Amino acid sequence: MGKLKVGILGATGMVGQNYIRLLENHPWFEVADVAASPRSAGKTYEQATNHKWQMPMEIPNNLKDLIVRDVQDFDNIDSEISFVFSAMDLPKKEDTREIEFKYAKEGFPLVSNSSANRWTLDVPMIIPEVNHEHVKLIPIQQNNRGFSNGFVLVKPNCSIQSYVTPIYALEQSGYKVNKLIVTTLQAVSGAGYPGVASLDVVDNIVPFINGEEEKSEKEPAKILGTLGKNGILNDESIQISATCTRVPVSDGHTACVSIQFKNKIPSQEEIIRIWTEFKSLPQELELPFAPKQPIIYLENNNRPQPKKDRENDKGMAVTIGRLRKDSVFHFKFVGLSHNTIRGAAGGAILNAELLKVKGYLE
Repeated sequence: MGKLKVGILGATGMVGQNYIRLLENHPWFEVADVAASPRSAGKTYEQATNHKWQMPMEIPNNLKDLIVRDVQDFDNIDSEISFVFSAMDLPKKEDTREIEFKYAKEGFPLVSNSSANRWTLDVPMIIPEVNHEHVKLIPIQQNNRGFSNGFVLVKPNCSIQSYVTPIYALEQSGYKVNKLIVTTLQAVSGAGYPGVASLDVVDNIVPFINGEEEKSEKEPAKILGTLGKNGILNDESIQISATCTRVPVSDGHTACVSIQFKNKIPSQEEIIRIWTEFKSLPQELELPFAPKQPIIYLENNNRPQPKKDRENDKGMAVTIGRLRKDSVFHFKFVGLSHNTIRGAAGGAILNAELLKVKGYLE
């Protein structure tokens, strides 16, 4: 069978460019449609990105002359497009939410990076290693909204990728987590392009990122929740307190995490064993973007480091180090994930691979 033809909404921005980069030579998907704002519409993709192209490669030759479509132009979508990735980030979240649901209403499955629909009750927010069963919410969404083949599915915020999967692995092994204190050190690429002004971040740390702490504290509740009759029933059992900072690192979000267990307390050796042995459905299915080892533990006291470890296993693994006893809680550790791969386009591509295998994109 041939590759599924896909579209990218917001294709000229940083996340959209990462989709272009990561989907080149993908075994299942092929980019055939690029859409952006009216100011880019009608131009070739090369003209529309122009000085904004930030990827460490040239624009693929087969996409340079592809004409950019207005993201709200539904009349000129290639009829062979199977589904779309959304990298839109409009100033008003309700506008993004409205456009995403328009695509679903038109019959297009939509896999989104935007935060606009993360808290919509009947929209699944998925990390495939953690809550892949939440894809079962799709028929409920379609029934609720009168969609035929279309639907909206989102991936969570990039700042939580470095600790939710390790916490989930511990809970699955019978060690219920009670409280987390999290401090994130987030790369400048997370702010998009042009992003944070150089005079703000060089030789500096910015101790506030608008909206990040709320996302870090609340989104895990939906991811770890269970499927209800009309949507996800959030798991509010873990108390999370987050501080999110911007640091002068190009890529890679780091999280310093203190963890308190509720009842049983594992040993340090048991925690490391659980993490290193952890596998889930994406690994069983051998999805193309799935890391072979979703959690990598490093013994060296000075790791993980963004510069050295963010690319581990295609940039899709969570890398952990410095697990040790905590003087206030039970343990603490340092986690790292690649924010523009695992935390953005790569994570969404893995979601799409899961959807294909489960039969939602045929």
